[in-house]
Amino acid sequence: MTTAIKDSLETVWHNISPAEVAQHIDSHIKDGLTSNEVAQRQERFGLNQLSSQKKKNPLWRFLLQFNQPLLYILLVAGVVTALLQDWVDAGVISAVTLLNAIIGFIQESKAESAIAALAEMTTTEASVIRNRQKSLVPSNDLVPGDLVLLSSGDRIPADLRLITVRDLQVDESALTGESIAVEKAVKPLETDIPLAERTNMAYAGSLVTSGRASGLVVAIGATTEAGKISQLMDQTTDLETPLTRKIDRFSKKLLYVILVLAALTFAVGLGRGESVVNGFKAAVALVVSAIPEGLPTIITITLAIGVSRMARRHAIIRKLPAVEALGSTTVICSDKTGTLTQNQMTVQDIFISGKHYAVSGVGYASQGEILLDEQPVDVTDNSALYECLLAGLLCNDAHIQQQDGQQVVAGDPTEGALIVVAGKAGLSQSAFERQMPRVDAIPFESQFQYMATLHKVNSDKVIYVKGSVEAILHRCEGMLDTQGKVTRLDSKQVEHQVNAMAQKGLRVLAFAKKLVRKNQHSLDHSDINEQLIFLGLQGMIDPPRPEAITAIKACQSTGIQVKMITGDHALTADAIARKIGIKQNPSSRVFTGQELARMNQQQLAQVVEDSMVFARVAPEQKLQLVEALQSKGEIVAMTGDGVNDAPALRQADIGIAMGITGTEVAKEASDMILTDDNFASIEAAVEEGRTIYQNLLKAIAFILPINGGEAMTILIGMFFAATLPIIPVQILWLNMVSGVALCLPLAFEPQSPNLTRLSPRNPNEPLLSGSLLKRVLTVSIFNWIVIFGVYEWILRTTGNTNLARTMAINALVAAEIFYLLGISQFLPSVVAFARGKTKSIGYAPAIGIVCVVILQVLFSQWNIMNQVFDTAPLSLAQGLICIGAGLPMIVLALLLKRFAALD
Repeated sequence: MTTAIKDSLETVWHNISPAEVAQHIDSHIKDGLTSNEVAQRQERFGLNQLSSQKKKNPLWRFLLQFNQPLLYILLVAGVVTALLQDWVDAGVISAVTLLNAIIGFIQESKAESAIAALAEMTTTEASVIRNRQKSLVPSNDLVPGDLVLLSSGDRIPADLRLITVRDLQVDESALTGESIAVEKAVKPLETDIPLAERTNMAYAGSLVTSGRASGLVVAIGATTEAGKISQLMDQTTDLETPLTRKIDRFSKKLLYVILVLAALTFAVGLGRGESVVNGFKAAVALVVSAIPEGLPTIITITLAIGVSRMARRHAIIRKLPAVEALGSTTVICSDKTGTLTQNQMTVQDIFISGKHYAVSGVGYASQGEILLDEQPVDVTDNSALYECLLAGLLCNDAHIQQQDGQQVVAGDPTEGALIVVAGKAGLSQSAFERQMPRVDAIPFESQFQYMATLHKVNSDKVIYVKGSVEAILHRCEGMLDTQGKVTRLDSKQVEHQVNAMAQKGLRVLAFAKKLVRKNQHSLDHSDINEQLIFLGLQGMIDPPRPEAITAIKACQSTGIQVKMITGDHALTADAIARKIGIKQNPSSRVFTGQELARMNQQQLAQVVEDSMVFARVAPEQKLQLVEALQSKGEIVAMTGDGVNDAPALRQADIGIAMGITGTEVAKEASDMILTDDNFASIEAAVEEGRTIYQNLLKAIAFILPINGGEAMTILIGMFFAATLPIIPVQILWLNMVSGVALCLPLAFEPQSPNLTRLSPRNPNEPLLSGSLLKRVLTVSIFNWIVIFGVYEWILRTTGNTNLARTMAINALVAAEIFYLLGISQFLPSVVAFARGKTKSIGYAPAIGIVCVVILQVLFSQWNIMNQVFDTAPLSLAQGLICIGAGLPMIVLALLLKRFAALD
């Protein structure tokens, strides 16, 4: 069987009929394949995926770790030191440079693997018919012969020969370059017709912009048209971000400064009568001291940790720059349904023939009744009510199913609510689908605002329509009353009831029907343009998420505006916005899409800046709102889930797609995907973005003063001292071992309590702000005083150079430990834990300190280390002196927290 299939895969699919396609590929145009057939074909043909882009050779990736301007100097210094036969210094310089490359290689590999793994979490799914049942499967599990169902917003998962189509249009620009969406059909075409004109085919990677269809898979993976012409998506992970580019620019500037200072050190040495060799060694010491070797590693690790943290909080980062942009966000534009609300629509109010009927029960549970004046109603005695509920039940693509002991909706939540309310009246969806089978349908499209279905009723045909009141009401010529008679339709009364229901926060749908001739077998938009019979209104509400209300308050407290953009009725949007705290000013207006369309750019920019709620907004208007906000200097995060949301998601500073309800188009246009479609996850991601940037600043504020203090020691030492207070190998130990070990815990720092009270960060602010520069210079001077002071004191009192250097280094490490305690949240978390205000303590700083203490004991006391690093063993009293010399850093850290705070 599979051999025959393989041979048939060379068939010219667009040239034969759907029935012939099914025969060639040994499948069925209605039932698809069975599980056994799928398993056999997967074994034969493999997975439906393109070969991944070839990764860089590991050796080449390792060598690229040396491609950093500051490391060039170290490499040159190591080579020249070796030429001078100073083998110990040359060996240590080379070892540290190699160690830095190894750490960078390992961490970059881990970061890229982690981000690639997160990207795999957003693997696309395909809707298929298998075992005669509709199901969702990973798109890479598709096999030739699978029957795939397509709908608006889907990315086509494989090459398909279309079997049925309904208003299907496909964007094939990625494959053919044709910018206009192609209208599809099913009839066979000429053999030699160009690819772009094969209207009965749907090709992998193309996007469904509207309509629905079904098709049989005829090619997968590398055999698809996209695979043949090698238009592979670039799936490599780029670890470069605006921050890393700032670091690169900073490194280049620092390179020039270091070279100038090194030349100055060399010249001063020669001026003081030092030999060329000693002058060069001093210059090497200056170079080694001034280079923050561990900074690139710390940045990579911090970003990788941040991305993983966000994933745990339901936010998958697709593009690393979004991590930093989140910390600068000033406005979040959020959809309402499912993001700010629970996405469990519940019908609460029904308006039929001048009367209101209440509905009890919440969510998708079947418990509840339809009440009139608080008394249960028998719908069989009320024709209009019966028909209105039936219209909602049959003009419907959703169904209710059991999952984990609860009723859940497979499909649109609004349609689920209609099934549930009909069930409360005793109307069964499965029973009526058998009694009144669907003949044809017009799927809901945002541009039409309605859905229609054609049903067979015994020997008659009837059309049921549901949609927005604006789309339905003007098409109706009469209204059905409770006795089943068609009476005059009072449009003003209906509109008044719509407003009354909307003011209660209800989403309102209108329902209508139309009897048609018996021989009608298809449905077109022209069939429902007129002569509809109005059945009634159903008002439903999607209750707000409690966690979204809390998250909105948190955003507002940090200076972030939250704006609601929805396609719902203005009054519904207004009611929900007031409930969840977005609209705090009762006099603030809600603007509709129609009003926005009449505004010029200047008016739009002013309105979008001042207003918080926008209703009846078309997807394409979201782009205009984003651009208007950006013109006012705002940093905009925008949520979206539909095909037409993609331009707005791309334009926004942070495009946020919905992981559950979002189309593949929206996900690919986004910077971040919410796996739970919850607004609270956006607020959590903003918090994490701020925390990541704050931790990076802390790392810079910790590492640079170590280098600054060492560089000042070398430079000033050349002016005033006969010997250098610290030598290159000792400096490298400080920078790469104790410095990195103490700085690394800052990458794991939790969110600072003060961070929630800060305004959004200006994305254009320099890496070294005035406050940070002040801190770096102050701590650098203190570190220089510690090194130089301890060295001179011990040297004059003992005359032992190695002992003086050892104590100076240990005093500096002690100061670093106290500085870490002052800059991290370890001590505040311990105090909070002791007071019962928190349940956990961040132990990373404590672990770093313990590791450094052990390393420093070995550095000072182990005789092999003494020989390699020219150190001397210390007594307990001398160790305590080193600790005492670093103690004043506690006072300095407290002063800096007050006058040069990082948060």
